[in-house]
Amino acid sequence: MNNSFFDTPKAMIFASIGITINIVLGTITQIIHLPLLFLDTIGTILVSVVLGPLAGALTGGLTNVIQGFITNPKDIPFALVNIAIGLIVGFIAKKQGFELKTAVITGLILAVVAPLIGTPIAIFIYGGITGSGTDLIFAWLRATGSSIFTSTFIPRITGNIIDKLASCLLVYVLLKRIPSALLKSLKA
Repeated sequence: MNNSFFDTPKAMIFASIGITINIVLGTITQIIHLPLLFLDTIGTILVSVVLGPLAGALTGGLTNVIQGFITNPKDIPFALVNIAIGLIVGFIAKKQGFELKTAVITGLILAVVAPLIGTPIAIFIYGGITGSGTDLIFAWLRATGSSIFTSTFIPRITGNIIDKLASCLLVYVLLKRIPSALLKSLKA
């Protein structure tokens, strides 16, 4: 494998496709209000598994920056979450591969790490309320006396357990469908 995923045009195109997947699926799930699903990191996870942690981190970070310019600049700080996802998935896949068991374990790890990073960002930028369906849980928890961190974290981890497991499993299935010759050519 090359030192940098920038060494092959195919890899750069693949990373661009990952960014597009993130933006398109994330936008669709927002528009149709799918509960507990965001699907805005599938491209990051896919690129991380195929091209490694650096490519995944760049794909994730660029997704949020581009999305921030297109829709809402307040989404840009959440690039930290997507960068962490790229790094975590890339290092796990590099060390363990990305079989079914690894996909499930990775999804569970991401389900905890993503809200741990995203919760302080959501509190700082939005005061904990982000305009999603989980805001009702946030309001209820705040009304019962829970701290702002707890009230923001609990709904986020609930959604992330479903979303990150689903995202990792979808990537696992996608990888089984992508011809191995194409995957090898991306790494060449």
